[in-house]
Amino acid sequence: MADERENDQEHIDEAENTTLVHAVSDALGRRDSEDVRKLVGDLRAPDLAEVIELLAPDERVELIQALGSSFNYEVLSEIDETVRDQLSEALPNDLLAKAVTELETDDAAYLIENLEESDKQEILAQLASEDREAIERNLEYPEETAGRLMQSEFVAVPPFWTVGHVIDHMRETEELPEHFSEIFVVDPSFRVLGSVDLSRLLRTKRDIKVSAIMDTERHMVLATEDQEELARQFKRYDLMSAPVVDAHNRLVGVVTVDDVVEIIQDEAEEDMKALAGVGDESLADSVLATVRSRVPWLIVNLGTAILASFVIQAFDATIQQMVALAVLMPIVASVGGNAGTQTMTVTVRALATNKLGRVNSPRVISREAVVGLLNGLVLSSVIALVVFIWFGSGKLGAVIAAAMICNSLAAGLGGILVPLTMDRYGLDPAPASGVFVTMITDIVGFFSFLGLASIWLL
Repeated sequence: MADERENDQEHIDEAENTTLVHAVSDALGRRDSEDVRKLVGDLRAPDLAEVIELLAPDERVELIQALGSSFNYEVLSEIDETVRDQLSEALPNDLLAKAVTELETDDAAYLIENLEESDKQEILAQLASEDREAIERNLEYPEETAGRLMQSEFVAVPPFWTVGHVIDHMRETEELPEHFSEIFVVDPSFRVLGSVDLSRLLRTKRDIKVSAIMDTERHMVLATEDQEELARQFKRYDLMSAPVVDAHNRLVGVVTVDDVVEIIQDEAEEDMKALAGVGDESLADSVLATVRSRVPWLIVNLGTAILASFVIQAFDATIQQMVALAVLMPIVASVGGNAGTQTMTVTVRALATNKLGRVNSPRVISREAVVGLLNGLVLSSVIALVVFIWFGSGKLGAVIAAAMICNSLAAGLGGILVPLTMDRYGLDPAPASGVFVTMITDIVGFFSFLGLASIWLL
């Protein structure tokens, strides 16, 4: 019953979301702070974050200011990155400083990382020395690394402590993380010796030393580890958290699974956008920023389309003699392009997840060639029959069938070879592969269809 009520509430929230946003916007327009607090005061952080994203840019700041001390700064960690950066630039530094003190280290670093250096230093100067040092430590690491993602708040104890000592320490110490699931065991130089899950700690008698129950095979990650590799390790070893160490194996932080989930989502979205040639784009971006993101690859696509047009021009006499060729050309190119996109998408994803490399690439290339050939055989038989019924010409059906086989084979090979080649030379295959695979299928499709037509039909 509880689950049903929760699902009903989620449905209601979604259905009334538009009404709520309009009501909040209206209250902000009237400068009625009390009404604003009534409308959004009971919302959870993710729900309020969604409302803020849907408001106009100037209304977002007004909403936060209207909520005043009742505003939950955790909302800022739930907001879209582009919107968060816009808010960071618009909000006063004293309010950002307060937000930083309320957030976990990694979220606080994300909040201020893109600010002007003067604003960043002004905010950090208002923090306690411990908080400032933790955030500065995070900001020292490159973006998209474990060091930037880690939380600097953790619990670490020496190996000679007993279970009872650890439990008493956690009860009596106020400056502990609000949420944690394991305790790290370290030596005097803070090198990680192992870890103990809270569940095991609570089930062990008080007089047992921590060294006797710690897990010495705990998976650790370097602070400089790329976030994609970090996500793969979490998936491979079924990790819920992992200690982050520096180059000297000293414990500097911890990465939890909730951070990794965001990484997986962000990387998947990034690959999807890159395949479409839109880059790291958001709905909150300005018109000019969106245009700058999309135009470069559209220009490249225009260039490849011109190359395909040159192939068509070379057979203009053939097309003039048989108009049916002009009618059927888009079919060959379209099917080939779609087939190439299928192979390319699978290949790019396999490269991103390290499931395709030099060891298995020859086998996968052969597989895709066979798949392309078989697809071509199936499609060619269908299109040959359609063309025969449509135009009453068996020869024309045979020509387009042969062209379909050639283009399907080219699509399969191009869809895997283009991303592999780009990856081999250190280039990101996601944004560029689609353009070049389309070029290959267009050129091969037009050339094979028109070339065979000029030989067999005229």
